[in-house]
Amino acid sequence: MSAVVAQPVAIFGCRSQVPGGLCFFDEQILLYAAGASCVQFHIEQKWQKFIPGSEKSQGMQALAISPNRRYLALSETLAEQPSVTVLELLLGPTRRRRTLAAAELPVREFVALAFSPDSRYLVAATGPPDVHLAYWLWEKQQLLATTHIEAPGDGLCQVSFSPQDNAQVCITGNGIFKLFKYSEGTLKSTILQRGELQNYLCHAWVSAEKVVCGTDTGRLMILENGEMRWETSVEYRIPPRELEEDTIKEAGSLTSFSAFDSSDISCDLVSDDNGSQDALPRICAVAAYSKGFACSSSPGVVLLFEKSEEKEVYRETQEIWIPRDFCSSEPDQSDREDIICICFSPSEETMIVSTTKKQLYMFTMPSTEIVKEKLAHFIHLNFPLHSDSITGLDSCIRKPIVATCSLDRSVRIWNYKNNTLELYKQYQEEAYTVSLHPTGLFCLVGFSDKLRLISLLYEDMHVFKEFAVRSCKECAFSNGGHLFAAVNGNVIHIYSTTTFENTNNLKGHSGKIRAVKWSADDAKLVSCDAHGAVYEWNLLSGKRESECVLRSCNYSSIALSPFPKIIFAVGSDQTLKEISESSILHEVPAFDVVYTAVAVSHSGHMLFIGTSLGTIRTMRYPLPLPTEFNEYQAHAGPVTKMFVTDDDLFLLTASKDGSFLIWKVYDKEGQILKREKEVEYAEEVLIMRSDIEEKGQALLDLQIRVKELQTENAYQLRLKDMNCNEKIKEIKEIFTQEIDCLKTKHEILQAEKEKQELQHQYQLFELMKKQAKEVQDLESSNNQKLLIENEKYQELQVKSQRMQEEYEKQLHDLEESKSKALEELTEYYEEKLNEKSVLLEETEETIRQQLHIYEEIKKQIEEDEDREIQEIKIKYERRLQEEKESNLRLKGETGIMRKRFNSLQKDIEDRNNEIEEMKLEHQKLQGIIASLEKDILALKREIQERDDTIQDKEKRIYDLKKKNQELEKFKFVLDYKIKELKNQIQPRENEIMVMKEQIREMEGELERLHKQNARLELNITELQQKLKATDREVHRQRQKEQNMKALIKRFKTDLHNCVGYIQDSKKLKDRICELYAKYVHQTDMVETVELDTDLQQEYIRQREYLERNFATLKKKLVKESEIHRGDYVRIMQENVSLIKEINELRRELKVTRTQVHDLQSTLRLTKKKQVIQDAAPSSEVLSSPAVLRLNAEKESEKIIEMQQLEIQRLRDEIQEKGQDFAVQPLSDGKLPMLKLEGSHRT
Repeated sequence: MSAVVAQPVAIFGCRSQVPGGLCFFDEQILLYAAGASCVQFHIEQKWQKFIPGSEKSQGMQALAISPNRRYLALSETLAEQPSVTVLELLLGPTRRRRTLAAAELPVREFVALAFSPDSRYLVAATGPPDVHLAYWLWEKQQLLATTHIEAPGDGLCQVSFSPQDNAQVCITGNGIFKLFKYSEGTLKSTILQRGELQNYLCHAWVSAEKVVCGTDTGRLMILENGEMRWETSVEYRIPPRELEEDTIKEAGSLTSFSAFDSSDISCDLVSDDNGSQDALPRICAVAAYSKGFACSSSPGVVLLFEKSEEKEVYRETQEIWIPRDFCSSEPDQSDREDIICICFSPSEETMIVSTTKKQLYMFTMPSTEIVKEKLAHFIHLNFPLHSDSITGLDSCIRKPIVATCSLDRSVRIWNYKNNTLELYKQYQEEAYTVSLHPTGLFCLVGFSDKLRLISLLYEDMHVFKEFAVRSCKECAFSNGGHLFAAVNGNVIHIYSTTTFENTNNLKGHSGKIRAVKWSADDAKLVSCDAHGAVYEWNLLSGKRESECVLRSCNYSSIALSPFPKIIFAVGSDQTLKEISESSILHEVPAFDVVYTAVAVSHSGHMLFIGTSLGTIRTMRYPLPLPTEFNEYQAHAGPVTKMFVTDDDLFLLTASKDGSFLIWKVYDKEGQILKREKEVEYAEEVLIMRSDIEEKGQALLDLQIRVKELQTENAYQLRLKDMNCNEKIKEIKEIFTQEIDCLKTKHEILQAEKEKQELQHQYQLFELMKKQAKEVQDLESSNNQKLLIENEKYQELQVKSQRMQEEYEKQLHDLEESKSKALEELTEYYEEKLNEKSVLLEETEETIRQQLHIYEEIKKQIEEDEDREIQEIKIKYERRLQEEKESNLRLKGETGIMRKRFNSLQKDIEDRNNEIEEMKLEHQKLQGIIASLEKDILALKREIQERDDTIQDKEKRIYDLKKKNQELEKFKFVLDYKIKELKNQIQPRENEIMVMKEQIREMEGELERLHKQNARLELNITELQQKLKATDREVHRQRQKEQNMKALIKRFKTDLHNCVGYIQDSKKLKDRICELYAKYVHQTDMVETVELDTDLQQEYIRQREYLERNFATLKKKLVKESEIHRGDYVRIMQENVSLIKEINELRRELKVTRTQVHDLQSTLRLTKKKQVIQDAAPSSEVLSSPAVLRLNAEKESEKIIEMQQLEIQRLRDEIQEKGQDFAVQPLSDGKLPMLKLEGSHRT
């Protein structure tokens, strides 16, 4: 049975943290790391091709492309060993060329790679703390040299070759800057590190000997052989406000990406005034190009530096900013992301950058200096991508769309047919799950605070309804769309989509629910939790129909097969389980990998599984007994969600690394799977009535604006035609005059030309004569030289013949001596050969005798061995028979023991279930007991607090009774003192009344001054507006002047071009007519000049009048401000004096109170003495008549009553006076408030 084939179509994600993970293959194809692969992306046509890594790879750590754009190097980790794979990049499928391993190095991964300028050598560096550098001749898989570098700090390293030297390598890092030279099989350091150590984050070669480096403190340095040649410090940048108006015009509330163009993404660059301007910028990336280099300094900006005319000096020419994300929940911070990689295209027309938020941006470099602007901004390379783990994924039936949500607080709608992003919106809270309605018009999103039903509009996502379900980790619409399920912890809530009522609550899970799936007829629901339970629910009764519990497994995902009662579940126990009717039918092992997600096709014959390593496995159903599957590398993190589209043609996967991948599903023969019926997708969309009205109104406004512009342009064109006609007339007259002058000049030049031709002919004739004479002289001298050389040649030839004869004689003598020596040597060696042959015959005879002896010994040994083998065979056959009999006996015993073991295991499981139930009941009872104990403690505390309050109240009552008695005693003493105080208060009241009158007058004066200030401020604003109007008029006149200068300049250039046709009268005439039609107007220029002079005079006159008015008003303002300042100072001094008097009165009042207190104490003593005297027998009291004593007592009672009334009246008056003093003066006068103490307490 063949497995299913899946082919990746498109991936939406980026691994920006991979060093070198961004490079160009050619002018239009970009290479970048995404998921577990390297992606080839065509910038214009938007197609993608995938370059997968090696099998069982743990992900790509670094990339590098050769300078000839032919080879790509990948750093991977295979079986805990680092390796580098070199691929050959072709227009077709890529070809694996070499795999380089470094088993002798004690490292786990290479974090930086680089090719030499001729693409023959490759250098790789490992990360701190043990930094190793490896130098390969990669085509021969030969490791030429390695070296170890001490790294004082942490952080990644970067390595590169010199652009013109294969042997020179530069490496930088935290506290590292070294240049190495390869020679004689070793890498030798060519510089000594001087000065303080810097944290070099990046570097690039700007020439054959100079390297530009960036540090974490914002310093840019150009070093040549380790010595500083140029240095600058980059300041922390904030987004400028100059782009604010343009980007606000482009931005909308939310953009639809159905017909997406990267240039349409709006950006809203507004400076963050509260940002940390004092923070040190980090130069995270630098890249060189022909004119200079580019670096990323502050978050969200790239600075371009170009070489100036001065030697070795670079100047900043342009700032390029990342656009603000108008769909973000925090737009002020959306552009504050660090740029960590910069890449230029081969022609340097395009710059691509990647950021820490896994986004890719593009910028088209200006072709000329004229087009270049100081401030510019990037655009998205393709679409805005997820920057965090994708937590939700779902598709629908009626539209080819898929919804994703992520921990980056965004919800996105993708089209898997067109591979485009249709909608995108970011929220304030993290999104945990998403589910699309079958119609594709609504989606359900579970946020950290609420569950929200969102309408998918034409260009927006509108929250239609909110549900109070916090931290909803799973939700799902039913297949019919009339119901949806939402998970809240371990409870499943069922809601109606039409009435939004909670129709059912499914309770029974003991752990957190991880997944829910609807059956095909929407009558049942299947769920799984973290405690190993898989439940099947009947929605009509709200009860469980079946269950399968395995406590040792933590389930993460389930899938329902279209075949009845078949459930697939995966979890932490590294198996795929096929469950049917509460029992596990099959378990497919995962081979040391944890399965994290599972999906089943709608036909039921295909099964897709995601793993914790980010790979995808495809299987056929029914599951084969020998596990057969295809495994594909997909993501760089665990697969979180999987979904198969309704037509079974596409597989959609999402991962924890933030990437979203679209697969096309094929059978083994490579044919696309076909369904019985082709699905027609719906085209309708939702739109708000208010949006339609706003767009209609905007359309009407634009139409009116177009009509106004048309009339205005027609009027302007008429004016320009008239001016051009007039100018053409003038120019025609001027040119006719110039043509006449040029004709006369032409005649004069023609005559001069004829004269010069005659002179040149005469000079040429004389030169020809001279040349002929010189040739004759040279021939005669050369003939004499040839004769002399011929004589020398003949003499040399005679000498060479003599030498040849002598050499022949010497050669003959040598041949004779050589032949004699050869004869003697042959005789000597023949004698030696005879001796050796005799010895050889003797050794052969001895060898024959030894062979005969060896054969006899061999026969005896063979006979002995055969006999021993026979005995051993009989012995072991007996032992084998005995083992077989014991094995049969043991098999019977094991069968009996297995049955006992199974029964005991069932008993243990039953006991374990009972223990679990008892534990749950025990926990519930413990919780009830704890709550009751808390209630008892609270009640005891409340009783204790009430007892304490009762005791405090009783003490307070006792103290008040004592105070009441003392106050009754003091009452009689105070009467006399009150009379005295009354006499003292009267003059003080008169003084207070006078002061109040003064305060009222001062407040009135202050109000008058404030009104006067308001009038002056109005006059100032009017003058400022007039001044602004005059400034605008001046600006308009200057603009007009600039336009006229530009017109004159254009006319001069056109006139200069006409002069080129001075020889051709017809063309000259046509050109002059064109100039006339282009520049001359019909109206009289004299009238316009006069009109301009009149307007200028009127403008000057009005300006002088306004300046005079402004000067007079300024003088008045200065005078009135001085008067106001004097009045204000006088009022403040008076207030200060009044406050001093009030404070003195308070002090006097305090002194009188102390005196009253002293009098009361003396009165108490006298009263006690009087009581003692009354108790003693006195002759005077006895002698006085009783009538007088009674009258005295009545009179004293009347006096006390009158004094009490008087005290009460005085108290009321004092309270009234205190209230009058407590009234706050007017706030405009800024007088201090009098805080009277309780001076009237008795």
